[in-house]
Amino acid sequence: MAEYQRQTVASRGATTTAAVDEGLRSYMLGIYNYMGLGLGITGVVAYFFNNWVMSSQAAIDTVYGSPLMWVIALSPLAFVLVLSFGIQRMSAATAQLVFWAFAVSMGLSLSSIFAVYTGESIARVFFITAGTFGAMSLWGYTTKRDLTSMGSFLFMGLIGLIIAMVVNIFLASSALGFAISALGVLIFVGLTAYDTQKIKEMYFEGDDGETMGKKTIMGALRLYLDFINLFLMLLRLFGNRN
Repeated sequence: MAEYQRQTVASRGATTTAAVDEGLRSYMLGIYNYMGLGLGITGVVAYFFNNWVMSSQAAIDTVYGSPLMWVIALSPLAFVLVLSFGIQRMSAATAQLVFWAFAVSMGLSLSSIFAVYTGESIARVFFITAGTFGAMSLWGYTTKRDLTSMGSFLFMGLIGLIIAMVVNIFLASSALGFAISALGVLIFVGLTAYDTQKIKEMYFEGDDGETMGKKTIMGALRLYLDFINLFLMLLRLFGNRN
């Protein structure tokens, strides 16, 4: 009888573990799907918007010779702030729509890279970024090490990186620009692993389906930003200019 009870408890434990593993895989797959689709939307919008802008001088003047340039450049930040501070008051469906709008606005904002860098180097750097991102995200997902302390260090580094970028706007130093890009690669490589681990931990906090939907969107947003920033830093280092 006691042996039967032990077997029953073990069976229930195995079933529970399997259910948790399946739920976690589904949750993470949903995050990566949202992120991947968001990147796809951004890339398509950036490519076609750049083609339209470069098709005529009038379009160039309209976009880059007017305040519209600042609207396009700053709109992604506005969407990030809306999602970060307002998602608790949104439904999961609304948060998803805001995320797609953010992906479109990022495409508009990043369209100029097709005018600055060759298409071949953009593609090459994209695949380098995808490989690096995938490896670090996998490590962040599987490692047993707590990355919290690393996250605090990376956040401080990110603040310093932003300050250095602002300073270099006025200095226009190529050496400082190279250092910023190199440091940025290290920071966003680390943040990819850190954010993946934190997103994984969010799953074990539970919550209902609506809240999990919001967590999926926010997780996709965090990884999307890590990927885009890593891509831009690598592009500054290895991209071939037109």
